[in-house]
Amino acid sequence: MLPAHMTTENVFAMTSPLDGAALDDVTATETSAISEIVAKAREAQRAWAEQGVDERVKAILAVKDRVLDRAEEITKVVHLEVGKPEVEILLGEVLSSGDVVQYWCDAAEELLDSVEVELDKLSFPGKSGVIYKEARGVVALITPWNMPVAIPLRTLIPALLAGNAVVLKPSEVSPRAGKLVHDLFVGLVPDGLVGLVQGGKEAGAALSSADVDMVVFTGSVATGRKVAHACAERLIPCSIELGGKDAAIVLADADLDRAANGIVWGAMTMSGQNCASVERVYVEKTVAKALTEKIVAVVKGLAAGDVGPLATSMQRDLVQKHVDGAKEAGARILCGGAAGEKGYSFAPTVVEVDSDDVPLMKDETFGPVIPIATVENVDEAITRANASRYGLTASIWTKKARRGEELARRLRAGVVTINNHAFTGALPQAPWSGVGETGYGVTNSPLALEHLTRPRFVLVDKNRSKRELWWYPYTGTLRTIALAFAVLRSSTPGIGAKIAAFFRLVGALPKRLGGG
Repeated sequence: MLPAHMTTENVFAMTSPLDGAALDDVTATETSAISEIVAKAREAQRAWAEQGVDERVKAILAVKDRVLDRAEEITKVVHLEVGKPEVEILLGEVLSSGDVVQYWCDAAEELLDSVEVELDKLSFPGKSGVIYKEARGVVALITPWNMPVAIPLRTLIPALLAGNAVVLKPSEVSPRAGKLVHDLFVGLVPDGLVGLVQGGKEAGAALSSADVDMVVFTGSVATGRKVAHACAERLIPCSIELGGKDAAIVLADADLDRAANGIVWGAMTMSGQNCASVERVYVEKTVAKALTEKIVAVVKGLAAGDVGPLATSMQRDLVQKHVDGAKEAGARILCGGAAGEKGYSFAPTVVEVDSDDVPLMKDETFGPVIPIATVENVDEAITRANASRYGLTASIWTKKARRGEELARRLRAGVVTINNHAFTGALPQAPWSGVGETGYGVTNSPLALEHLTRPRFVLVDKNRSKRELWWYPYTGTLRTIALAFAVLRSSTPGIGAKIAAFFRLVGALPKRLGGG
């Protein structure tokens, strides 16, 4: 028997992208049951938020050991479900997630502590104010398949520590990994605090429109617009990350061996199915030939299994379409260029392109393809990199680190790395964000708490006077005081004018406080 809120409707991937082998069955959540799951989360959240941060930390810290102790299980599930190489899963999904838990548990009490507001004692006598960081309530978390363990945990951990409940809706491509993430919290937090909704687009739409207080979404631009619209209708905040078309800019003075190795890894890891993958390379013409030859050599030297398959047949077909379209427009395929025979594999590919006016250079490819374009100089490279409608990450490759930092400030991207690429999403202390059609919101770093909490300002007034200076009645004396304050606070009047204003203020205050 299935639970009452589950259905056997099949919206899930049922075969492995590795070789077509059958995967375990998954039951979908009936959309009519989503409101009940949210209501249960809200009920659990009230008691959870009343606990001290230290108590929440004690509960959540145990997730770290659960992730690390289940390394083999996580690796097996993710490998079979989305095809990622096991080493990538261990590094990017297991170890990095352990770091996420440890970072937030170490930092939570300080980051969530209240902040005293400084008030001018002359203008506001007897008053003190404090800003508290309050939980949003119930956070809807809708996550993709490319990092099915790490991405949800990057929001789940700080959201829960901040006192929220979270209802997770994993991708229908990786529901088994999503269930595994949900189960990491069972027995550690109140029942229902971490809810799970399984299903496709309809389930995501229903969750976004349910009685939640915020939505965190990672996925496509088209779906992200719908999520943002649903949140706008209800006047609740959302944080959305919608992908990228990341550029690597290689200067003539770069270490070409490091650049070649780093760019290949940045483009091929996760089979290019990373929103921070290198999807465009702009290289100065004096070193273009040498860099291209080195990149091709590195790609051809990749061992079998270094680059996994695409997660879905639809993604494989899109990659093929982008490569074929570039070839038809005059691009030169230097290696790869075609799907493999096994599963949803696609050969690691390097393409020389002459124009950015092809989907391979404009649209998110999300595959193991490196398009290389030659530029006259770094100014052209930055102009072309910034022309993208996306703006997630970018990299600059140069031996002159200071120059790289200066150029980084000219790039339209949320994250810029110098002589590296694509790994900073695994740093829990560093913000992950973007501009343009990449979306808005922040994952990781203390800045993420600005979305996961709301400020509550509490002012305490211990003034025992019968009335405040600015209360009724409005009189000529009050006008004199206000004008005196204006002169004293301005930087324009001379010292004589300020002295005169001070004496007017001193003379008027007793009269005003006496009721005049």
